[in-house]
Amino acid sequence: MLDESLLDSPEGLAEADHRALLRGAAEAGARVRTAARHAAEAGVGDLKPDGRPRAVLIAGPGAAATQTADLLGTLAGAGSPVTRLAPTGVAPAAGALRWELPGWAGSVDLLLIATPDGTEPGLSLLCEQAYRRGLTVVAVAPSGTPLAEEAGGSRGLFVPMATAPYDHDEPLAASAPGVLWALLTPLLALLDRTGLLSAPPEALEKVADRLDSVAERCGPAVATYSNAAKTLAAELADSLPVVWTEGVSAGPAGRRFAAALAELSGTPAVVAELPEALAAHSALLAGPLAASADPDDFFRDRVEEAPALHARVVLLRDRPLGGLTAAPAARELALTHDTPISELEPEEGGELETLAELIAVTDFAAVYLALASAPR
Repeated sequence: MLDESLLDSPEGLAEADHRALLRGAAEAGARVRTAARHAAEAGVGDLKPDGRPRAVLIAGPGAAATQTADLLGTLAGAGSPVTRLAPTGVAPAAGALRWELPGWAGSVDLLLIATPDGTEPGLSLLCEQAYRRGLTVVAVAPSGTPLAEEAGGSRGLFVPMATAPYDHDEPLAASAPGVLWALLTPLLALLDRTGLLSAPPEALEKVADRLDSVAERCGPAVATYSNAAKTLAAELADSLPVVWTEGVSAGPAGRRFAAALAELSGTPAVVAELPEALAAHSALLAGPLAASADPDDFFRDRVEEAPALHARVVLLRDRPLGGLTAAPAARELALTHDTPISELEPEEGGELETLAELIAVTDFAAVYLALASAPR
């Protein structure tokens, strides 16, 4: 159960935050600037590619690599297919994971490796396999790791991951805010050089500024009533989040939010894009999860017994879409089934900025929900 009093106690939140998740969310803008500087120092800005790669392959462990591939694929569009190489193995441990290149991969393709660990033998083996096939290899990982040595030779490009001192205090959560931006930013700069997407230095600086702005509005010192992230966390307590997204960039933000809720707070969530979400989740809202399906028992012990689980819709829109929008139909469907709805829509700006704002606000919300619902 959510301890709502903790949300308005900055000292209590800091004491409960053993993994420095709030600090990572607050410093996301600084992490983008550091990562962009690392990319520039590694020579990304000086690259003169012959042309767009035929395909972009992305390898790495866990949610961070999955979300990076999802975001890059969305931003790149149809320019070149972006495919994540899923690992195999008997356990989600660095030593157990293995990656394989598809049979068609060759010299006209680009392999990106993104990992917050860097000790995975499977990724070093993947580098060797890619070199033999003639692929161009670019890796983002912590410096001083085996992967850094393997990828940083004359045959590939290595960009040191932007880390913070507190990253080493506890095992990094794959959905931690700082991890995503540390891995994603250098790859955005790289794909900008290939012409696959638009992320010039000035755009990355605007992303950092937007992340700083969200941190000011959603930080732990800002009271719940004027803090969109704390409000969303409180609304999602004891509910099943049904995340609906509208707009191209909102899709990966919604999928990341669902992954962060599951990993950080243990909250299951379902996610789909509008307008298809209306058909996909109509039966879900009409079933036993609807607010009217099982009203709160008057005689329930509100200290010992948890309330019945009900759905709550979270609508993420990446920007106003004019008249072509399914948002009114989404609100009507939720209202018809007595399902409450929360909405997030970023301020105007470029595609990267609006995407960054949606990710930042939902990251803060997932962290607040994790800290305020954790057993103590």
